Amino acid sequence: MACYLVTGGAGFIGSNFVHYLLWTYPDAQVVNVDALLHAGMLANIADLADEPRHTFVHADICDERAMDELFAKHGPDYVVNFAAQTHVDRGIEDPLAFNRSNVEGCLTLLQMARRDWEEPDGSYGEHLFVQMSTD
Repeated sequence: MACYLVTGGAGFIGSNFVHYLLWTYPDAQVVNVDALLHAGMLANIADLADEPRHTFVHADICDERAMDELFAKHGPDYVVNFAAQTHVDRGIEDPLAFNRSNVEGCLTLLQMARRDWEEPDGSYGEHLFVQMSTD
């Protein structure tokens, strides 16, 4: 069973992608990570509460320890990163928060994927990291 790690999966686009994966790929396991800040809403994934192939994790992608534990526990084959700060006005008010989430958070995920996916010969096998971002 392929395991997909979807970050920002309680936001509008991320939650629709989570639903798409579960409806389209009956053998998919989806680990959905969201910090539930301004755009993430549990209401977007409420219908998945009893779906055994869906696991919701309330966490921040910048939290290296939490991401390390998540990779160790679930061993994702694919990462699709939708997690981001997106509102322009908030980016102007607090650009460091945007940098933290959009750049540092992505870097944390990339480091985890590289560490967990790298084969002895330097290849990464059948893994895929997809970055969805405005930055």
